[in-house]
Amino acid sequence: MKQNLERRARSTMGLRVGGLLIVLVVIIVWGNRAWAQRLIDLTYTFDETTQVWPRNLPFHRDGTVRGGTETEAWYATGQVVLSEHAGTHMDAPIHFAQGQDGIDQIPVERLMGPLVVIDARLAVADDRDYRLSLRDIHRWEARHGTIPPGAIVMMLTGWGAYWKDRERYFGTATPDLPTTLHFPGFSPEAAEFLVAERRIHGVGIDTPSIDHGPSQNFEVHRIVNGAGLYGLENVARLDEIPPSGGRLLALPMKIAGGTGAPVRIIAILP
Repeated sequence: MKQNLERRARSTMGLRVGGLLIVLVVIIVWGNRAWAQRLIDLTYTFDETTQVWPRNLPFHRDGTVRGGTETEAWYATGQVVLSEHAGTHMDAPIHFAQGQDGIDQIPVERLMGPLVVIDARLAVADDRDYRLSLRDIHRWEARHGTIPPGAIVMMLTGWGAYWKDRERYFGTATPDLPTTLHFPGFSPEAAEFLVAERRIHGVGIDTPSIDHGPSQNFEVHRIVNGAGLYGLENVARLDEIPPSGGRLLALPMKIAGGTGAPVRIIAILP
């Protein structure tokens, strides 16, 4: 037992040190244009076309400006209305797991880590409801090595090509009916493996949900959230990220007790 505790302590310390290294890299990047070229923003802009889950409130912003003349100085402000699960966002563990952390309680060191991108586009081309399998994970590991502890595992489906087309993005002519949706996601088996065997920090995907469209019980959410982990949904530009070697920084709006929140996701490439 003592050896297990020591190994766990060393692992936790390693994750914290890794998190601090990411912060230091970001600080360096701010002052270095060459480094800045290695940053990829994986976040969609919030506007009137932002995709939201069926029956959730759409994003809306009212802006106020005045001045900017010779007699009055410029002033601008605004207010927004949005669902916690609109656009590029993070699902907090409490979303599908009673008693787990709200978005404001997720430890900062868990909001960063090694970036893993598993490309499922070929399978998705044949099956729009495809679910990432254990075989997909093992194939990735055969090429790139074991998924490291603390990783954020992304499923690349190519669904971002439909971002501006609500019917295609939700895979149905009735995108406001949750029982009619079609798009890819993770399988429960893959989620269980990543949570239990690879000790990841979270998962993400370039579709509306980490569960595939036809799901009505949201089993992947329950597995991931039940383990105290988060999901990232509607992730942008995943097709620009290499399968391995990158790092991820995902900073959500800090909403007290929030079940989710808009999140700014930055990939730091090698």
